[in-house]
Amino acid sequence: MSLAHILHAASFAATKHQSQRRKDRAASPYINHPLAVAEVFRRHGVTDSVVIQAATVVMEVTDDKSLPKEERKRLQIEHAAGSSKAAKLVKVADKICNARDVSENLPAGWGIDRRRECLEWTRQVVDHFRVVNPGLEKHFDELLREVLRPPATEGRAPTE
Repeated sequence: MSLAHILHAASFAATKHQSQRRKDRAASPYINHPLAVAEVFRRHGVTDSVVIQAATVVMEVTDDKSLPKEERKRLQIEHAAGSSKAAKLVKVADKICNARDVSENLPAGWGIDRRRECLEWTRQVVDHFRVVNPGLEKHFDELLREVLRPPATEGRAPTE
């Protein structure tokens, strides 16, 4: 793995995303997201520098923003199985980071129902990428299980 190439890619991404913000309440810098994706790779043993840089696969996993949101969501699921292994790795790590962001810092204007709907759709996308990296998939499943766990009082009779 070439550290120089990875640092160059990080610098390139920081420049390209310098004015973009995340949807969270703090409107955190967008660059935090690709750096978090790279950290997920590191933790799960993905060492392919092209995948970490995502320079050659980012277009495979990027939505066409000219399409309506529901169509973009449908196409993510439809195109998942035919994506390259590198694109699948990027997409699963991306979904892990997005799920963590939505669970830890709900975007402005979102309620719990919208978070649950987003995470359920995210699960549908990731389900089409199974067997690309068992560690990433396990991490995703554990995160969703934790986030979607019903509150302790849900489903129980009220106590006096």
